[in-house]
Parts: sequence; structure tokens; C-alpha cells
Amino acid sequence: MAGNSFGTLFRVTTSGVSHGPGYLVIIDGCPPGLPLSVDDLLPDLQRRRPGQSSLVTQRDEADLPEIWSGVFEGVTDGTPIGILFRNSDQRSRDYDDIRDKYRPGHADFTFDAKYGLRDYRGGGRSSARESIARVAAGAIAKKLLSRLGVRVLGYVVQVGPIRAEIPDPTAVTLDQVESNPVRCPDAAAAARMIDLIEQVRKERDSIGGVCELVATGVPAGWGEPVFDKLKADLAKGLLSLPAVTAFEYGAGFAVAQARGSQNNDPFVRKDGRIGTETNRHGGMLGGISSGEPILLRVAVKPTSSIPQPQRTVTRSGEPTEIVTRGRHDPCLLPRFVVMGEAMVALVLVDHYLRWKAQCGPG
Repeated sequence: MAGNSFGTLFRVTTSGVSHGPGYLVIIDGCPPGLPLSVDDLLPDLQRRRPGQSSLVTQRDEADLPEIWSGVFEGVTDGTPIGILFRNSDQRSRDYDDIRDKYRPGHADFTFDAKYGLRDYRGGGRSSARESIARVAAGAIAKKLLSRLGVRVLGYVVQVGPIRAEIPDPTAVTLDQVESNPVRCPDAAAAARMIDLIEQVRKERDSIGGVCELVATGVPAGWGEPVFDKLKADLAKGLLSLPAVTAFEYGAGFAVAQARGSQNNDPFVRKDGRIGTETNRHGGMLGGISSGEPILLRVAVKPTSSIPQPQRTVTRSGEPTEIVTRGRHDPCLLPRFVVMGEAMVALVLVDHYLRWKAQCGPG
């Protein structure tokens, strides 16, 4: 199956399904000499893991990585890094009665249309559990970026109709994000979001929202001017995550109502460099980073697996009803945050290496 690798110079390949033995990720292109151990991966993996609060799926997985290659005497050796995760809490029997039914909102029908068969246990290859491999790779990318002074941070800015007030996205801290289970730095909004998620969970339903992602410290000059624009690769990376249905950066869709005189960011001199007075361009101009913070937002749909009856059809097209059993997130946003961070970090470190290859050490 094509499409299992991402990146050009920092290249990530994942393998595995949600109800199989586990997941494998290969990270190729990581420079040698980077101190790396399991402990470097655990913080983000713990932020992603199931069962961390009542707001997320209660599947019980330790999500402990096993580094099989690419690290020698505590540092990366320049060869492909192989990391294995073992599944331990699959409940495939929960899916026996949907073997021949298509779940609304899922990839069941489209997998059948493409391959003529599908793994009906959980989401198979399209399961969000695949993101464990990306988060591990993203943790390595983050560590590389931190040496360059680049920070990537995400947080929940909206759940359903409840929207947080974030006056300065660049001022948000990890401690603020992690201060509550919904991962929203606005404490008052977070409390209302938690109440809403608990409400929809009790109603056997789900709710969507918006994740905002900020990259600070990215210098001007990363990216390509045509097909491999930095914004295009960020969009591809984030849209490749399960449940993401929309992407915007900077002012986003608000530019549709603006005039050029309102939308353009004036250039100024700041801190000994050229910058812009405002940042409606979201840190990217012409597909290349401008040196201003990169600001992104993605919309995440409500979890498709809900434990209430829904209309559907069988593989033969016969009308029927389906109730999705199993353990599912009533809202994907709390665990999505670290997945979004991972994809942003992977894109940025790849473009850093591409810039370095084109321009030398600078």
C-alpha cells in the first residue's frame, strides 16, 4: 500500500493496524550525534495515550516504545531509527457484528472500494492509533528543532460552540496547556469544554472542535516556492491525520472578507532583523518562512464511532442499522493536540534539513 511514508530528507514510514500485534515506525535521515533514549519519547507518548482521563477512550495501552535501531551508546548513529510499539488491549470481538456493515463517517466503504477487502477490527490501517508512530517520530523532530531554538506547541481553542480567548498564541506555555484534561490554556473556557464533553458522552454522542498550533523561533528562509511550499507540506501533514477536515494558517478564511490594504503586513525592523508589524500571513510568504511565528489551525470532526443506532447498509447494499461498540473518545481534541504538534515538527525539521542542504551551514 503506497502512501505510508512522509517527508523528503527526514522521512518517516509507519506500519501496523489498531488490532494487530503493534506498530512500527522507521525514521530515516535523522542526523548522527543526537542524544536519544526512550525517556525522550515518553512525555509526548503519555500525552497521546488512551485512558488518561474520562474525556478520552478508556483503552488501556502502556504505549512503551522499544528502540530497535539507529541509536548507539545513547546517541543517534545516522542510520534508520526503528521503534516498535506492542498492542496489548485489543478487543476485536467488539467489532464482530460490523464485519459486513459500513460505519457512517468511517473509511469502511472506501477501503472496500479501493482494496476489495478491509480489516474491520477497529479502524484497521486508518485507525487513529497509527498516530502513536508519528508522535514518537515527532518527539525526535522536536528535540532536533529545540537545538535550533524552535518550539512547537498546540492547544485546544474550540470544542463545539465554546471558543477560548487566546490573546497571544506565542505566549501560551506547555504548563498552561497541560493544566487541564481538555488541554485548553483558557481555564474558564476549558471548564465549559469539559462539561460539554461529559454531556455528549452521557448522551452517547461525540463533539468536534479546533486545535491551534504555534511554531516559534523558525527563521526566515525555510520552505520551497512552488509545489513544496512550507504551508502546503504543513497542510498535507495535518490533513493526513485522522478526523482533520479543514486547515488554515494566519488569518485563514477571514482574508476572504478583507481588503489588501487591511490584510498586508507592513515590514519593519525589529530586534536587529527585518520582520512584520502584524502577522496575518501566519509566518509564511510565498511558501517560505518569514521569521514570524507560524500559526496554524485545524478543524477536527466529532468521533465517528458513537454508541447509538445509525442507519447504514451492508456490503451488499442492504439497508440496516448499526451500533458501534468499543471504547472511543467522546471528543478527539484532548489527545489530538500532541498529534498535531508531531506533524508540524516533522515538516519543519524536514524543511530545515532541505534548507541546510541547499544553503550550507549558514
